[in-house]
Amino acid sequence: MIKNRKKTAMRQLLDRLGDKWSVLVLEKLENNNTMRFMDLYRNIDHISQKVLSETLHKLEDDQLITRTIYYEVPPRVEYSLTPKGKSLLPHIKNLENWVSQYQNNENQNNNT
Repeated sequence: MIKNRKKTAMRQLLDRLGDKWSVLVLEKLENNNTMRFMDLYRNIDHISQKVLSETLHKLEDDQLITRTIYYEVPPRVEYSLTPKGKSLLPHIKNLENWVSQYQNNENQNNNT
């Protein structure tokens, strides 16, 4: 049997946001507009430089963030959200609110 190779919308969503770091990077950029690599690294707990670099490249490939290189000494690289990345954030917030709502309900049910 040949599987359908066309990615479904859910598969695309999971490919983009299925790891635990992408959403954190997007939220940091939302709150700070533009950040340098080391600023992101310092502000995201427990992420390694390698994983941050891979995550940033993936988000850039997906056109959710832009990478701007300034040719100065020393070189400076800044990351910011694209319009596509900004349009994704309200949906992430809705999921976050949904989790909070049901987590609160579960906590209340466990305390009764």
